[in-house]
Amino acid sequence: MHPPSRLLRLSAPVELLSLSVLLVNVAFLHQEAVASAIGPLHGCAYLIALIAAAREAGPDRTVTLLAVIPGIGGMLALRRLAAPARTAPH
Repeated sequence: MHPPSRLLRLSAPVELLSLSVLLVNVAFLHQEAVASAIGPLHGCAYLIALIAAAREAGPDRTVTLLAVIPGIGGMLALRRLAAPARTAPH
């Protein structure tokens, strides 16, 4: 596989971090302002990571399927794209 694009490298951690902030807010803080600010950011980061992963997937659709998983999907797609190419056993 080839190295992931800058767009995916930026959006995947933002997706994960923003989901973490939202979950902490739901569990402990209960601040509506936090949810109002971070919710749309998380949604945008998720969509950007998904689209970026789909653009880079090529014939390997596993990358796109991994990116669909909310929260960690972008990071999993990054890991899959950064992995060395696998060859079939002889």
